[in-house]
Amino acid sequence: MRDTITLITHQREALVDITPQVEAVVRCSGIQNGLVALYAQGATAAIMIQENWDDSVQRDVVDLLRKLIPKGVWQHDQQDGNGDSHLKSGLVGPSETIPLIDGKLGLSQWQNIFFCEFDGPRRERRVVCTILRSHD
Repeated sequence: MRDTITLITHQREALVDITPQVEAVVRCSGIQNGLVALYAQGATAAIMIQENWDDSVQRDVVDLLRKLIPKGVWQHDQQDGNGDSHLKSGLVGPSETIPLIDGKLGLSQWQNIFFCEFDGPRRERRVVCTILRSHD
């Protein structure tokens, strides 16, 4: 089963919690056990599983990536000024796979799923959510 989550981003760099949208796709699928594969479409976006307790961790992730990969010093910046965005998305990666256990995402209490925006704001971002049923 496959569905696409569409979202709007409001900042150049941010982690956006998409856990509720993924849970809604899981509920609609009716699948109880298997895998949930998430894929961020776009060369300047990524998917990350991270702590959900408060947003300081998400801010720390953005701050760390800004320090590691600063804006404006990359060859690609000569084309469209977002060389850092491409490098950040490549470092984090476009996908995550989460076990589906008894109809629930197999995340721990402190984990959520985040869409990583590195070149926003954007009117439309897409995450492909594919649910594979296990045959047990």
